[in-house]
Amino acid sequence: MLQHCIKLKPTKEKSVLRFHPWIFSGAIKTISPGLQDGDIVTVINNKDRVLGKAHYSNGSIAARMLSFNADEIDQSFWNNRISAAFNLRKNIGLVHSGDTNIFRLIHAEGDHLPGLIVDYYNGTAVVQCHSIGMHKSINNICEALRLCTDGLVKSIFNKSRETLPKEYAQQVQNGYLFGEESAMMEGMEYGHHFFVNWITGQKTGFFIDQRENRKLIAQYSHNKVVLNTFCYSGGFSIYALAAGAKQVDSLDSSQKAIDLVEKNVSHYPELAKKHNSITADAMDFIKELPQHYDVIVLDPPAFAKHRDAKHKAIQGYKRLNARAIENIKSGGILFTFSCSQVIDKELFRNTIASAAIVAKRKIRILHQLHQPADHPINLFHPESEYLKGLVIQVDE
Repeated sequence: MLQHCIKLKPTKEKSVLRFHPWIFSGAIKTISPGLQDGDIVTVINNKDRVLGKAHYSNGSIAARMLSFNADEIDQSFWNNRISAAFNLRKNIGLVHSGDTNIFRLIHAEGDHLPGLIVDYYNGTAVVQCHSIGMHKSINNICEALRLCTDGLVKSIFNKSRETLPKEYAQQVQNGYLFGEESAMMEGMEYGHHFFVNWITGQKTGFFIDQRENRKLIAQYSHNKVVLNTFCYSGGFSIYALAAGAKQVDSLDSSQKAIDLVEKNVSHYPELAKKHNSITADAMDFIKELPQHYDVIVLDPPAFAKHRDAKHKAIQGYKRLNARAIENIKSGGILFTFSCSQVIDKELFRNTIASAAIVAKRKIRILHQLHQPADHPINLFHPESEYLKGLVIQVDE
């Protein structure tokens, strides 16, 4: 048997041959003695055919495929993968853009680097490792980020403690791996200014995946009254205000989030006059929703992070959307989203339809939304298509 090797049970290589990057523990027949979490392993089928290289993990997802051949996982591997990810962002116009300097640089399986997220904020790359293997490879990753981004990356911040397995994470500290910038900085997205704190903020500091959907809300906000629920740093609010909204209410249960919204809005003193902050639980607020909103944004956190929570999540989405549909003005526009990976597009659409039936109102879909191109979807990994959204018009 090869050193650092996992052998699959008969027929269990089928998903690997279809280039799905995850191998579940139930598919494994044997592992090399002494194999540790995060080790790079050679994956072989039951007849000892080499299927590729992977990061091993002692968990449900037992291996994440790095390569579907026998190539060495050395510095040149990391350079090539990160260079390819960087070039994609170049090709879609995000690198050296005149009005945007916030984007996702590496999107895990979507960039063939499962377990690795890197977000770029105006010179700083914020790294989040979601697997021990990726964290053990962080020096290689940092070297590639320095070498393969045309000098764009001036500093690198590791924010992996929150995303790694708990026991392993106890020995991990967040901090700068290269360079250093102010933790609170100002970045741009389509010319709109945002303050981002990757040290204390949620995720890597900003919800980059809603960039194109924030841009779209501008088309529907002029002279309208807008409610932005689960607003976090107020991304949708800024776009709506800049588009000439009559009034924008930003709602979040976190006072820290509301403080960040107000800091972002304060960059535009004239627009701030049309903005209100509401610190409240969205589910509670939506039960007594005032009936004067022309546009409502429902962008909740993931209601289901695993399949066992799916039914409960569907009921949550249904209740939330039913209340909004029931109380929005006739002809009003609802931007509604789910980032729950286990809720697929069809199920989400059916849930919104059920909500409209409960609310006894007719709806029409104007746009079907998803994550932007810097969050590419791996065609062989359906799970990488996680963000679903609908823009609907609510009629009588």
